[in-house]
Amino acid sequence: MKKLKFVVSLTTNDNDYQMEQAAAAEETARKLGVDLQIVYADNDSVLQSQQLLKIIQSRADSHPDGIIFEPVGGTALPQVARAAVSAGIGWVVLNRDTDYITELRHAFRVPVFAVTSDHEEIGRIQGRQFASLLPKGGSVLYVQGPSESLAAKQRTTGMYETKPANVQVKVIKGQWTEASSYRAVSSWLRLSTSHQMHIDVVAAQDDAMAVGAKKAFQELPDNAARDRWLSLPFLGVDGMPKTGQAWVRSGLLAATVVVPPNTGQAMEMLFHAIQSGALPGERTMTAPKSYPALESLAASQAEKVRTLSHGAGTLR
Repeated sequence: MKKLKFVVSLTTNDNDYQMEQAAAAEETARKLGVDLQIVYADNDSVLQSQQLLKIIQSRADSHPDGIIFEPVGGTALPQVARAAVSAGIGWVVLNRDTDYITELRHAFRVPVFAVTSDHEEIGRIQGRQFASLLPKGGSVLYVQGPSESLAAKQRTTGMYETKPANVQVKVIKGQWTEASSYRAVSSWLRLSTSHQMHIDVVAAQDDAMAVGAKKAFQELPDNAARDRWLSLPFLGVDGMPKTGQAWVRSGLLAATVVVPPNTGQAMEMLFHAIQSGALPGERTMTAPKSYPALESLAASQAEKVRTLSHGAGTLR
């Protein structure tokens, strides 16, 4: 049997989750014995479309057996998907719900399916983290992903479902990268309204943006303001072992949401579908979890409040 070839298309190489997606893909390719090409779209949906069309429109004997891709923009490239399956190339969508998968599965005989993180549940977990950190209510500065990203919208929807009514949220927009969040928060800090708001927690929809936000606060010239901002809990999402989880253990972040990388799972499912001819389900979801557990987060916050209260009492 011939050696299979897969292409994995990721949104950017400037994001710890995408880097983990790439690492998981490379590890799985070695395990399965498949050839792997990884392409990065630099957070540009037009570039991503062009990259994939170039591969699909190449000579038939150089076609991959499957394309696994995480969409950059608001759509999951339906025209590109149809071109791929028309050319006999399997098509797997990561981290996005799409309308066209059912139609393509009925019309073509190649594997077509989605493997996605449960983005609304990711948001719900962040909402519960807010409740653990702010039992008496408060305000959160929330760095959201790009406006056109369905994942960002779903995470926001989930967050609003579970956040307590007495927790207010101020939303600013980033682009899933540390640099974009740094710029967004720095711009917000230049507004007079930012100095009139009392913020209790800073949260971002991925760990890189949480770190970018923290760097913006580190550069404030006012020592008292800088110290107050940096004393707040910072929350992220992705929870990769070497970044998000490590940053929680070091104290850089107060908490994250662990989102398992799914390129490896998608590659295994595609490999077995091609080998066996049996299609997997249209949609497989991975389960996120809070890190640390919500009970631990609430307990550590209560201990921090007790320590601060005791210190204030001693000063008096």
